[in-house]
Amino acid sequence: MNKMNPTPSQDEAPDSAARKAWMSVLAKSNPKDLNAAITAYGALPAFDWLRRPEIGGVMVRGRMGGTGTAFNLGEMTATRCSLRLETGEVGHAYVQGRDTRHAEQAAIVDAMMQGANASTVQETIVTPLADGLASERVKRAEKAAATKVDFFTMVRGED
Repeated sequence: MNKMNPTPSQDEAPDSAARKAWMSVLAKSNPKDLNAAITAYGALPAFDWLRRPEIGGVMVRGRMGGTGTAFNLGEMTATRCSLRLETGEVGHAYVQGRDTRHAEQAAIVDAMMQGANASTVQETIVTPLADGLASERVKRAEKAAATKVDFFTMVRGED
């Protein structure tokens, strides 16, 4: 993308909002589901490590009521890595927990989503994972709704 032409060309990096979305799906997906989707895709491209998987801690921040002043909630274990495919695309991943394989697979898919076969990777890996996460979210919401208690006030005779 340049100042003269605001629309990105095929050779340029993907839209940051789209990349944020697929990286979120990859990070939140169950490692077993991610592995199954990658197996369904087929052979993965060769890559070189830029940063091998590292396990560490990250500070989680929260807000009271979702709108208040941010505060440090606590630390969470996370794994990160970066790699470069032989075709030149660079992939990054940060995943919750200590699963180095999950981070590696997420980084590979991130890099593949920036390449020529992005639409195939989207259809075979990312979309099924996103659909699975959405259905889990619906199930969780239905379970929570089933426990909802409606409180009401009885009308007393003294209007």
